[in-house]
Amino acid sequence: MESRRYLAAYVLFNQAVADHLGLHPTDVQCLSLLTARPEPLTVKQVADMTGLTTGSATRLVDRLEKGGYVARTPDQQDRRRVLVTPVPERIARVNAVWADLGPAWQELLDDHTEEELEVIARHMRRAHDLSHAQMRHLRSRPKPD
Repeated sequence: MESRRYLAAYVLFNQAVADHLGLHPTDVQCLSLLTARPEPLTVKQVADMTGLTTGSATRLVDRLEKGGYVARTPDQQDRRRVLVTPVPERIARVNAVWADLGPAWQELLDDHTEEELEVIARHMRRAHDLSHAQMRHLRSRPKPD
């Protein structure tokens, strides 16, 4: 029961952040993942990272590009590829929201010992891997009637 409440709270929190920014919740998560990476990604990599089809990932990148959050740039190593690059000036708008909310989240984490934080981090890594495996599983099965 706590797990379901936690997941629902996170989804609703993500929706609130997206609403505040005037974005789709998937757009917020994509920006979070893009800015956590040191290098730009292709649309195919965005699709793989988000679990979206390449068509859906293309529409996601289109929305982010239209909003000024990302730019498509030619790959210097392979001119046939296009990279999705975050636009720092526009990403600053998203970062400002996180900066406003961050202290409360940090306070929540500060209440834990180093050992507890290691358990939490291990759980997050394992939940990440399991989530992606479960997404692949769901996408491979026929949809219920």
